[in-house]
Amino acid sequence: MEKTNVMRLLDRNRIGYKPHFYSGAVSGTEVAAVLGEDPAKVFKTLVTVGASRKNYVFMIPVAEELDLKKAASAVGEKSVSMLPQKELLPLTGYVHGGCSPIGMKKQFRTVIHRSAMSFGTIFFSAGKIGAQVEMAPGDISGLCPAETADLIV
Repeated sequence: MEKTNVMRLLDRNRIGYKPHFYSGAVSGTEVAAVLGEDPAKVFKTLVTVGASRKNYVFMIPVAEELDLKKAASAVGEKSVSMLPQKELLPLTGYVHGGCSPIGMKKQFRTVIHRSAMSFGTIFFSAGKIGAQVEMAPGDISGLCPAETADLIV
């Protein structure tokens, strides 16, 4: 399969990862099942907008739901809400279902659910539907400003 921009960025920065390709899965839990992985290790990337109009990226396990109050608290905002889907591509360069924290058009503050640090590697979108990268969660901060917090309901 062809490398994605995310994979090329990881290669260029000499950050280790393992590519995974799949088809037929739509939801994050389906992706985890197709990959034969625990859904707790497969993360989705969510883009939000704060009360200040700043954008933030949150990564949480695919079977979980983002707690908007915890998310707002993690970034010091009064509130955050999900970015409308039609604004995702122009803002990030990614489509819904293929959004990665790495390689967005602009760098946004990124918060990863703290459970990621309990795994040697996690899975997340490689920047297009049908492609995931597996890598050490701590290595994500090599390409985007990432921190951890409790983010789920």
